[in-house]
Amino acid sequence: MTPFKKAILFLHRWLGFITGLVVFIVSITGCIFCFQDEIQDAIHRYRKVEVQNKQYLAPSALKQTALKQHPGAKANYIYYYGKDRPAAVLVNHPKTGFKYVYINPYTGVIAHTEDPQSNFFIVVEYIHLYLLLPPKIGTLVVGISVIIFVLIMITGIVLWWPKRKTDRKRSFKIKWNGRWRRVNYDLHNVLGFYATSIAIILAITGLSIAFDWVRNGIYNVANLGTIHASEKSIFKSDSLLKSATINKPVIDRALLVAQSKSPAAEMFLIYDDDAIAGTVGVTAYAKTLHFYNSDSYTFDKYSGKLLQLLPHTKKSPGMKMNEMNYDIHVGQILGFAGKIIAFLASLICASLPITGFIIWWGKRKKSKKNKPRQIVHRRLEKQLAR
Repeated sequence: MTPFKKAILFLHRWLGFITGLVVFIVSITGCIFCFQDEIQDAIHRYRKVEVQNKQYLAPSALKQTALKQHPGAKANYIYYYGKDRPAAVLVNHPKTGFKYVYINPYTGVIAHTEDPQSNFFIVVEYIHLYLLLPPKIGTLVVGISVIIFVLIMITGIVLWWPKRKTDRKRSFKIKWNGRWRRVNYDLHNVLGFYATSIAIILAITGLSIAFDWVRNGIYNVANLGTIHASEKSIFKSDSLLKSATINKPVIDRALLVAQSKSPAAEMFLIYDDDAIAGTVGVTAYAKTLHFYNSDSYTFDKYSGKLLQLLPHTKKSPGMKMNEMNYDIHVGQILGFAGKIIAFLASLICASLPITGFIIWWGKRKKSKKNKPRQIVHRRLEKQLAR
């Protein structure tokens, strides 16, 4: 082995030791989370409602229903997930924290109240994001480990890549009829090779969700350094209009405007900022539970005036790339097949620290066995020399 490859092997091995446990946890939780929507739809009846041929109840009515059940709480987020799904109001109580109140959007009947801490998949997501450590610390630990893992994958390709063309054909296959150590070796190298490109994409999209600097980097690269002022603008409500009387709550008017201007949208998220200069925002998503392809609306919370409309078609490539992050990360950008690809890639990533450790342990034991034999061999050489 050349000195260069020895240095690469040293980095590959010890970086793997440092991050192996974190990579295993993050990857295995990623596997579990890939199909969380499908699994929850199958086991929770409240996630579906009967479609009715009438308009949704107004956001203010849903908000009032949720707050009546949770007096003293605030409700800044209201979700309309789709025609055959319940709406949800995210309430925040100073003592009990956040809860999702799921409400039938046609009848106003509360279907379910969920504590995020008790939802298995949300707990899995928290582990995936920050290992249940304090969020700032956990996010940093996971982020650094993922960056190192990308380096490990690249160094692994350098170490594995066969020199001769004749060796390449067999290097791309697992020798299932070999001894278990050979099978383990092939699982580590061959599966690692096939998963590398997908794993790096999953890593980058995950880092962009966690870190602003990655998100900003993607934005700048995709836009070739061009800054789009309309996407960076921060709007404020005119507090002088606070006493103005309007016929309908602004959040209700905001939803109606978004529905009329984005008629094909299936899902709506309403954000009601309760700060004095805060605004009302509506995001209209083209597809239920998919967060790519959305139109964004910003309203003055006192007058109901539309301050900004940013349709998907007019967003910059950088903004589109960032909004695509979640859908790419869980694979749903390519539909169900994409989720399968993300699941398998995550599963392989979870296996790599294990198969890599077995390879190292096997070589370590082998080197220990060989040492006494070398000593005996040298003694025999000395005796024969006499």
